[in-house]
Amino acid sequence: MKKLVAYYSFEGNTKFFAETIAKEIKADLLELKPIKEIKTKGFLKFPVGGFQVVFGIKPKLQPFDINPQDYDVIFLGTPAWSLTYSPTMRSFLSKEKFENKKVVLFCSRMTQKGRTFKAMKKKLKGNDIVDEFDLNEPLKNEKDEKEKMIKTWVKGLNKKLK
Repeated sequence: MKKLVAYYSFEGNTKFFAETIAKEIKADLLELKPIKEIKTKGFLKFPVGGFQVVFGIKPKLQPFDINPQDYDVIFLGTPAWSLTYSPTMRSFLSKEKFENKKVVLFCSRMTQKGRTFKAMKKKLKGNDIVDEFDLNEPLKNEKDEKEKMIKTWVKGLNKKLK
């Protein structure tokens, strides 16, 4: 069974999450990158990112060499932005029309995940959503403990993915 971990990370939290998952399940890794990234410094990142979410903006993505359609299991990771998934993940899900895949959702969040998973599930109809998992900023809060939590969660998924 071919596995892919596709993710977008703004400040490194979702990247940490994705890399930990990929290592545990021996999956290929696809980092989604917008052509034009929001600046990560300062307060302006919040209104600019929120604007993109509210107005449904789909930033253009940098090209990637992996064909996600070639995979049986796809892990999708995003930071929670304005209580939903990031505009970069929106671009990816609009471009890649998944059907009949086993999909696992994960997100990093500053406060609440809100409707992140509910909105992603709506976009991924026609797939088997196996599980979902969220963590509060793993790089900023007890990184080692969060890594253990991710590994434990992934081990528990093995039965569901067969």
